[in-house]
Amino acid sequence: MAAARRAHRTAPELAAPPADLVAALRLALCAWFAASARDLPWRRTRDPYAIWVSETMLQQTQVATVIPYWERFLARFPDPTALAEASDSELLAHWSGLGYYSRARNLRAAARAIAEQYHGRLPRRLDELLGLPGIGRYTAGAILSIAFGEAAALVDGNVARVLSRLFALEAPLGGALAQRQLWALAEQLVPPAGLGPDGPGAWNQALMELGALLCVPAQPRCLLCPLERWCAARQQGRQAELPRRAERPEPLSVELELLWVLDRQRLLLHRRPEGGRLAGLCDLPTREPAGAGRLYPAEWPHAGLESGEFLGELRHSITRHRIVARVFAGRCSTPGGALPPAAGLQWVPESRLGSTPLSGLAKKVWARFGDRATPGRSGQRPLRPGG
Repeated sequence: MAAARRAHRTAPELAAPPADLVAALRLALCAWFAASARDLPWRRTRDPYAIWVSETMLQQTQVATVIPYWERFLARFPDPTALAEASDSELLAHWSGLGYYSRARNLRAAARAIAEQYHGRLPRRLDELLGLPGIGRYTAGAILSIAFGEAAALVDGNVARVLSRLFALEAPLGGALAQRQLWALAEQLVPPAGLGPDGPGAWNQALMELGALLCVPAQPRCLLCPLERWCAARQQGRQAELPRRAERPEPLSVELELLWVLDRQRLLLHRRPEGGRLAGLCDLPTREPAGAGRLYPAEWPHAGLESGEFLGELRHSITRHRIVARVFAGRCSTPGGALPPAAGLQWVPESRLGSTPLSGLAKKVWARFGDRATPGRSGQRPLRPGG
């Protein structure tokens, strides 16, 4: 294993693909994309802002999940100026459930820079895009190629998988050598500037679409692939073993307890502090009683909170953390439900929960247990573990 790592680090850089191969790949893949592309809403526009929002949401998130979020987000924030003026609570409410909330804050920070420096329009130069918060090499390439027709390359997870198999790359994904090789290939393959069915935007989207639909991680559908005849991994019978994966850290198990505290049609929520994990979002009062402190403190955020009837449990994931969350009906023992300002707690009317920026876990609890956790409603019986 160590010898293999040394070989990957010292392996020579790849030679540029021959011009006739590049031309054949472009022709075959763009023709396939024109005939087979999914009808996704962000593919019906050249608006660079709409494309930027879609590419940001699609990072770490499935297409089917993104579509309704993208549509609602653009309806409320139709351009960078509108997004620049968004409050924290409204921004997070429209993002809640997508996760990776730094993406939303970076979008707004970049929108403010665009409003101030570029008169509300996304810049068309690579260096200017890369200077905006949250826009990296991939996102800049997507905006430039798809919206403006510039000959800008991009590499995401789907593209990395396609190119790794097409050229039988040995370097494990995520390493410096793989990144250099993948970006070099992407830049050599992208067509010249221009809009249309064979331009850089179509090519980049076709690469991503091929990885999403056919060149999938397990059991790639090689017989349907428009690039099968040129694929080195297919020719070598190695499509199942490529690309090579870097070692991933082991998942961490976390057990949490959450309180559903309802008083006079108001739900008690804990607003996460700014600057940390899930910053600005609202959780149910939560503790990690085992005391490991991986995600939450071992005690409730306020000494006046008490747990009562066990309602049930659910499972949730945050990055590498695998969470078992046990939900209890709770109460606040302080007179009138008074809350110390430093605790970060607040009473939120049930009628406003839909517009409150809830964490993904809080939304799951609300959807699963809300009606059954509320006194006076039907189905108050305790739930079996798992809901």
